[in-house]
Amino acid sequence: MGSVLTQLLLLWLLGTQPEATIRVFVVPYSHLDVGRLLTVQELTRNKQHRFIIVDQEFFRLWWDGVASAKQKLQVHELVGQGCLEFVLGGQVMHDEAVTHVDDQILQLTVCENKYLTQQNDLAMTDQTGETPSLGFGSVPSEQRENSFSWQVDSFGASAMTPTLFALAGFNAHIISRIDYDLKEIMKNDQEMQFVRRGSRSLLAQQEIFTHVLDENGYCSKGFYWNEKDVFPDPPWDGMDPNKTVPVTLSNVQHYADTLSYNVRRRAPWFLTRYMLWPWGCDRQFFSASVQFANMDHLMSYINKHISQFGVLMVYTTLGEYFQTLYSEHEPVQVQDHCDFLPYSSDMFHSGTGFYASRSGLKGLVRRASALLYAGESMFTRFMLAPHRFLDQAWVLQQLQKLPWAVSEVQHHEAITGTHTPRVSDMFVGRLSNGMHGVQKLMSAIIQDRFPAHTGLEPGGYFAVIYNPLAWTVTTIITLTVDFPEVSVTDESGHPVPAQVQNSKEMPSVYDLLVLTTIPGLSYRYYVIKPSRRAKGDTQETEAMMANTKQFGHRPRRHDSSMGRRLAHVENDCYTVYLDKDTNLMHSIWERGTGHQQEDNALFSFPPLQNNQTIQVAQQFMEYEVNSDEDQGPISDNYVFTSNETVKSAWETVGMEIVKGELVTEIRQYFYRTVNDSDPTYTIYSRLAPRPLGSDGELLGHRIEQEYRVGPLELNCEAILRTSTNLITGRILYSDNNGYQMQCRAYKHHENNIAQVMLHRRLLVKQPWALSVNVMLNDTSVVHSVLWLLLGPSTLTRDLGQRSGVALQHRPIVLLRELSETARIHPRPQHQEAVTLPPSVHLQILSIPGWTYNSNHTTHMQNLRKDNQAEAKAESRRVLLRLRHLYEVDEDPVRSQPVPVNLQSVLRGLGSVVSVEERSLTGTWDVSTLHRWHWPAQEPSHLRGMVIPTSQDGVEGELCCADKECSPWSTLQAAHSRKTKTVPTDPIPSQCLFVLLN
Repeated sequence: MGSVLTQLLLLWLLGTQPEATIRVFVVPYSHLDVGRLLTVQELTRNKQHRFIIVDQEFFRLWWDGVASAKQKLQVHELVGQGCLEFVLGGQVMHDEAVTHVDDQILQLTVCENKYLTQQNDLAMTDQTGETPSLGFGSVPSEQRENSFSWQVDSFGASAMTPTLFALAGFNAHIISRIDYDLKEIMKNDQEMQFVRRGSRSLLAQQEIFTHVLDENGYCSKGFYWNEKDVFPDPPWDGMDPNKTVPVTLSNVQHYADTLSYNVRRRAPWFLTRYMLWPWGCDRQFFSASVQFANMDHLMSYINKHISQFGVLMVYTTLGEYFQTLYSEHEPVQVQDHCDFLPYSSDMFHSGTGFYASRSGLKGLVRRASALLYAGESMFTRFMLAPHRFLDQAWVLQQLQKLPWAVSEVQHHEAITGTHTPRVSDMFVGRLSNGMHGVQKLMSAIIQDRFPAHTGLEPGGYFAVIYNPLAWTVTTIITLTVDFPEVSVTDESGHPVPAQVQNSKEMPSVYDLLVLTTIPGLSYRYYVIKPSRRAKGDTQETEAMMANTKQFGHRPRRHDSSMGRRLAHVENDCYTVYLDKDTNLMHSIWERGTGHQQEDNALFSFPPLQNNQTIQVAQQFMEYEVNSDEDQGPISDNYVFTSNETVKSAWETVGMEIVKGELVTEIRQYFYRTVNDSDPTYTIYSRLAPRPLGSDGELLGHRIEQEYRVGPLELNCEAILRTSTNLITGRILYSDNNGYQMQCRAYKHHENNIAQVMLHRRLLVKQPWALSVNVMLNDTSVVHSVLWLLLGPSTLTRDLGQRSGVALQHRPIVLLRELSETARIHPRPQHQEAVTLPPSVHLQILSIPGWTYNSNHTTHMQNLRKDNQAEAKAESRRVLLRLRHLYEVDEDPVRSQPVPVNLQSVLRGLGSVVSVEERSLTGTWDVSTLHRWHWPAQEPSHLRGMVIPTSQDGVEGELCCADKECSPWSTLQAAHSRKTKTVPTDPIPSQCLFVLLN
């Protein structure tokens, strides 16, 4: 009790001291805290102390594997008393540059769900009979208005992240790593705190107060008293005392002078006299009692001499600091939707190297995420339909591992590729294991629902192709077969358009390309078998064999005679011209008109809008980088630095054109030397005619390119340079985490221009790098896929957003040999398509299997009644997240309001009984989220409007941002004439629980 009164007294003193006194809020924490046990014990002994927990995955490991029942009870007590606070709320502190929005939401969702579904374990009744709970950035979790994020170590700050946390119910946001020169400007202008609006469409609906840590970042060097030295010796000027020297009567004055000087120097960078002072750093608080004992002595000395130092210090949590700041209602500036990427720590260190570090891992993460997305929606459809053989518990087990593996690897030291090879192997193993479980699940579902053909000779396959999107998709899928004469038939026995060609990777097999049209959340079933057609037999249709034309090898040229002899490849949308003298791309003609084939033809040639030719040149280039710090700045896992001019990475180029009726493929092979037998770089470019119907517009309007890169030579950074004669004004548009387009102006650095690479292989010579083995001696071959769209802005705006989603979530192919034994059904079971308007994306459809009541208060009351009761997952409760793909004013048609009738859309899954609107993660009822509204120097405006409809059923309105409305409205029971508002914005702002029967 005495320590609590002391803390209250100090907080009272904060408001009674002279105006010139700087109030310092000391927030103890450890980035990747491994000293959990000692920290909890220390907080238990002294209730004046505070501590915040950031990385929930590390806490989970301690909680699940180490903590005793007594220690868990102590944690509950500390949380309830406000001594221990959870911030961030996610499984990890995710990276913000190379992660995808779907995975950012996932890692935030699975962590919150982890603790809520384990409330039976967490709900240990204390001596007062109350049941404290573990909340994220809150004490306790019923008080969701106290939610705060701590995103201090990601390498740059995306506009997506503050939007994510705002829509998840958070009130304030901490960042640190932004461009060094920009931070200097913000310090001088006292703009280190501001209201940030990450989306220009949602604006005030998703604004969040943001605090930028100053040049000291999240570390407080000079004030560590751990038993082990973690950081280098103090600076040469002696301002920072040796961290291993305890605070004593003889040196406390020196410590106090150092700390108070540090505080007074930083205070002018902020508008108020309240200073946030993070106390900790990476892997601190190994010895929490030693840390606190020394800081207690120092803070007590300073607080006894406030008039001398002009500083008053108090231990606080992040929530207590923001509560105090919010109570002041000091107006702050508003930052627009621009992000803080790329990040540079100084003139010579551009934090863009990690964009391509361990590219193979990045690709695996994307594939794992896409597989999880498909598996969850297929599982949802399966569970809500009659099923014969599968056990629900077994099915849920197959889905459990991959969400955790995908979430874990979003860490800012994981997906970035800045970790050691051993850790990389761990990530790959967990992702592969989780993917295997989902693949087993999907295969089992198919086996349960699909027939096995009988009377077929062995040697063939049947393929089930599942479309995980809620749109009809027309595309070409590629399979590998070991026989060139092949027939492909659908579930009705009808022949399917297909093409066979020599494999681009393995000479002993063939690529089989199949044209397929699949309704939303549905599958097509194909039988693939060797053709046995005799001469003159017209009953069996074989896949068409493509013709291959070789162009030989051409050396790299430097003269101006290029472009005189051209070959061309075309579909109804583009003609690609290739220089026969160099085997390089020369130009692309976006065709304005085309010829119309007969009515029964497979493809049509509609006129396009532009009809112009663009010069396009592509080639692979390399930077040779320095690997020795003694010779100057180096490139490493994090940083790209080059003192050399980029050079061509090849001497000769081979080319072949594989032409078929379905697809024409250009294969370009780049050889490092004229004597090499294997290419270091390869580009495979595909053009497919546009099929009849609007569903094929994405297929016909893209040029698909696949890049094969590696193995690289040592200390090499590989890039693909694409040059055009387009007038760009040196402005590039790229997306934020697959979320919204960001305008990026040209930025010149003194050493070079920052570029994003495809692949890199580095070996730093310094002992520090060798000792921790953070080498990027990456000898792998990486594969990347890009879809190129060329045309007027009206075309690219319309197709670009949908193309990005379609590329991420391509159809899933499940193969099984025909000779396998399978259950025999009379015919495939009926499936009804789930179809959304083209501007709306079904971002998630899943049965999360959460065992807690959707009403948190009710859930806690149930636990208090019987905290040993085993809760059961509700398999009819579906998590549904809708995302509007277009920003306000981005497209005159696609950005308009779109009615969504959930009863109609979901009829293929069942009858809608009720709908609850949730926070972005699905964890909280939006009606319980009362976020803070920070005073800003610009008026706040809420966007969108609820439009009642006269039709029965549950409706959804995707609203423009030029009309005012309440940002949240709750969907109620079906047939109640209630409307649903989804703001027009590329972030999934609407998350729903739908109960079906």
